Amino acid sequence: MKSLLRYLSLTYFFLILISCGKNQSDGNDALVFRYNESANIATLDPAFAKSQNVIWACHQLFNGLVQLDDSLHIQPDIAKEWTISEDGLTYHFTLRNDVYFHKNQLFGVDSTRTVIATDFEYSLNRLKSEKVASPGGWILQNVAEFKAVNDTLFKIQLTQPFPAFLGLLSMKYASVVPKEVMESPNYDFRTKPIGTGPFQFKIWEENVKLVLRRNPIYFEKDKKGLQLPYLEAVAITFLPDKQSGFLAFIQGKLDFISGLDPSYKDEILTQKGDLQPKYAKEVNLISGPYLNTEYLGFRMDGSDKTVLDKRIRQALNYGFDRAKMITYLRNNMGIPATSGVIPSGMPSFNGQLGYDFNAEKAKSLVVDYSLETGIKKPKVILSTNATYIDIAEFLQREWQKIGLEVEIDVNPPSTLRQAIATGKVSFFRASWIADYPDAENYLSLFYSKNFAPNGPNYTHFSNAAFDALYEKAFLETDDAKRFDLYQQMDKIIIDEAPIIPLFYDKVARFTRKNVSGLGINPLNLLSLKNVKKE
Repeated sequence: MKSLLRYLSLTYFFLILISCGKNQSDGNDALVFRYNESANIATLDPAFAKSQNVIWACHQLFNGLVQLDDSLHIQPDIAKEWTISEDGLTYHFTLRNDVYFHKNQLFGVDSTRTVIATDFEYSLNRLKSEKVASPGGWILQNVAEFKAVNDTLFKIQLTQPFPAFLGLLSMKYASVVPKEVMESPNYDFRTKPIGTGPFQFKIWEENVKLVLRRNPIYFEKDKKGLQLPYLEAVAITFLPDKQSGFLAFIQGKLDFISGLDPSYKDEILTQKGDLQPKYAKEVNLISGPYLNTEYLGFRMDGSDKTVLDKRIRQALNYGFDRAKMITYLRNNMGIPATSGVIPSGMPSFNGQLGYDFNAEKAKSLVVDYSLETGIKKPKVILSTNATYIDIAEFLQREWQKIGLEVEIDVNPPSTLRQAIATGKVSFFRASWIADYPDAENYLSLFYSKNFAPNGPNYTHFSNAAFDALYEKAFLETDDAKRFDLYQQMDKIIIDEAPIIPLFYDKVARFTRKNVSGLGINPLNLLSLKNVKKE
């Protein structure tokens, strides 16, 4: 009975949201944006915004010093401008003076106050605190110190130049939070967050629904000078089954779904990646590059002599049609990875020539290897998990045609991750999703000082020329020059072939026809402040 009353109470509030907003004098309809989060949400504290489901919710509630636009360029947020010293070590951020925290009685008589530089000092210190134990502390690994110079000037000093640093500050970990609310006795910030974002917390019925209301004192405005956001509210449900979420979307109960689940990908998309005709009148498809490179890696200091031979690695790279794989196995939701490890959508991507399908070249490399070693039928073992068995079997068939025998070793995801980190597999399936919009994210996978398990270099690739370029890029603050260094490094990866890039992922978003302004970006960050519903 108590559960029923809670449900009715929530439903009543939701209806009130709609009816109240329709009388607003600004002319905007009182509209609620509805989406489902199948992975649930464990916290609304941005210091723990590690997974996409938490990041999406926190992005509506909080702001940081800087933010990203849909092209992943750094834009002002609470910091209206900044300067960087010539040596790349000192950052000064000048803050806006019109940013207010969401209203809460803990702020005293006015129920709110402006954000000042000491708030950022407090918020970043939380990331370093052992007591807080935030998973986001790593974004400050190159930071020597930070301090509030005065109310509107915040200074950060780095230990070494790191041109991608502003990108790190755009992450939700670096959001500003108020000390007096965070440290108030018996106040649970995890479930009742107070931020500065376009939406403010209203109700969270865990495992049922989360409701956010429009922030009436939000500081950002659109190009016409109208205050953002346009929506009246955001309602997030928690149906655990993605197919159920898809059905709710098709029935008009949700406004948006993201991604392609095997349970419905063929139902909504044709093999070429277009909307199925029966949905074309009701649904919009928005797709674009996603900063995720799917690849196969080789352990470069392992015991398998077959994969240690560059001819075999190159033959495997040449020996299959990436475009065909994407069309038939991914409904065209991907970009063939024929340009190295840096994915399409990254600002430094330049489309340089990597590996494309060349069966004759692949066969000649295998023959050359066989003649020299006397091994007539070279064999490799590909370790993967069940999610990628369709791709593994496709590759197995294609590689047999060029003279290579491939055995597929299927492991549980956790077992595979451990085996890759400890070097127990010589040829493995992997992927890398960018945390921040700089190609250093991907190139760090091949820096010799980052050997796994203490770093992300799972292939144990080591190349002196690559390392020298990588270290030089840290000192280069000019984007164009740094991007050129990145492309030189990517060329070395292409030539030495420690990996087989499979495809650069794509974001697929589906909205109802009455939704506009959602946009799309290569980090698949959900921003609702510019969204309208007709």
